[in-house]
Amino acid sequence: MVSPSALYNHLKEAEPFFLLAGPNVIESEGHVLKMARQIKSVTEKLGLQLVFKSSFDKANRTSAKSFRGPGLEEGLKILERVKTTFDLPIVTDVHEAYQCEPVARIADIIQIPAFLCRQTDLLESAAKTGKIVNIKKGQFCASSVMVNSAEKVRLAGNPNVMVCERGTMFGYNDLIVDPRNIEWLRDAHCPVVADVTHSLQQPAGRKLEGGGVASGGLRELIPCIARTCVAVGVDGIFMEVHDNPLEAPVDGPTQWPLQNLEELLEELMAIAVSALCQGSI
Repeated sequence: MVSPSALYNHLKEAEPFFLLAGPNVIESEGHVLKMARQIKSVTEKLGLQLVFKSSFDKANRTSAKSFRGPGLEEGLKILERVKTTFDLPIVTDVHEAYQCEPVARIADIIQIPAFLCRQTDLLESAAKTGKIVNIKKGQFCASSVMVNSAEKVRLAGNPNVMVCERGTMFGYNDLIVDPRNIEWLRDAHCPVVADVTHSLQQPAGRKLEGGGVASGGLRELIPCIARTCVAVGVDGIFMEVHDNPLEAPVDGPTQWPLQNLEELLEELMAIAVSALCQGSI
């Protein structure tokens, strides 16, 4: 088993970037295993370091009727199967402090959702597991807030922290990505990740037949945002991927089609390599 510090250092050294990718939520064991196998096949071909991502519970859905996943116990069993079957590190998110300890038995990276990026008890509980902690920047936060959030993890005794840009609220039902944040997040003195899928959400921006709302999104702009982020320079890319986004139970509008993954990653790698070369001149 690779130690958290060894994995953290490996990710920091990954070139041109590392990838956190997988379906938004665990739909079934069979589906997650299929996705892990196919995403790993793509990243191995391209030589990218992959950390597989999927959520056992989406506790912050827009509607109480939305699909949330299999829950903590069953979800962790499935993620453990992915980890052992494909020899992949795992990243998954937590929403409450008590979840950190059991999640840390399986996951290599504990992810803090954007809505919870300032929650001290949650950050400290994640930190105390010793696992890598990836903190998503709140849609309502300036990048400077993440300096404090990362410091909370370090003060709890864990130096293995990353911060993640995922867009900023622009009105009521839209997000924008300010490329300046990629640079400003460097003030947290840790790896910077860009979430190129959730950044294109339109929160509660889709009206449903029969009443109510759900989150929409601009999937067609994922390549645009991803190109921008790798050109500016990030250490990692976070990307939710699905084999059939139109049929995904949640967040379909912001999941990238599996069939187009290799082509997009090839383009992003080329841009990132070019940017690195320009920076070294």
